[in-house]
Amino acid sequence: MDALLLRLPEIVSQLLAFALAISVHESAHAWMADRCGDPTARLLGRITLNPIKHVDPIGTIVFPIMLAVVGAPVFGWAKVVPVVPRNFRDGRRCGILVAAAGPASNLALALAAVALLLLAKVSLPGFRALLASLLQAGAAGTAGVAAPLVYLLFSVALVNLVLAIFNLVPIPPADGSMLVMAVLPGPLAWRYAQLQSWGLLIFLALLWVGAFGWLFRPFVTALVWILLV
Repeated sequence: MDALLLRLPEIVSQLLAFALAISVHESAHAWMADRCGDPTARLLGRITLNPIKHVDPIGTIVFPIMLAVVGAPVFGWAKVVPVVPRNFRDGRRCGILVAAAGPASNLALALAAVALLLLAKVSLPGFRALLASLLQAGAAGTAGVAAPLVYLLFSVALVNLVLAIFNLVPIPPADGSMLVMAVLPGPLAWRYAQLQSWGLLIFLALLWVGAFGWLFRPFVTALVWILLV
């Protein structure tokens, strides 16, 4: 329990970053769908950065908290943005744009956080030592005014990067599967969509065997290398 309390600032930073990440992600889906001619999500209030509008009890609360507590990279999922493809002006093109909008928004947010961290790297004396200490000891293990802000920015970069990669996995209902279905011929797309009923079990199986750790590791390593070298 004491160890968990010491990690509380670290966990809170990661969960705040995750709340921002899913809000941007789902708002991007809803905004792009509205731009393509389908106002369904907009009318339901899903073009918003208010995370409460996007909460899925398991994917947004239970799953990320479990990952944060065990020290794993935080990721998860939000309530699906409702989309009516028949409202699209250009079905196939808009399907691709709407599916890609979520991961693209997370990548953009991750790049913005990295840019701020690189600015801190060249202007803040001892930045590398501070970040290295934060990565080893967590947000509570380093003193100073800059430490919480640097850790929060790193969390925003890390969580958004992980969430973008996670959503590009081509397993229904992840965005990657939506991109695949948008380019497949109709009958094949329909057959592929039938995997959706097994999607959560497939994701859990991949998590159990450590596949996501293998997938995320090169990107997380590259992020840390960019900031520390």
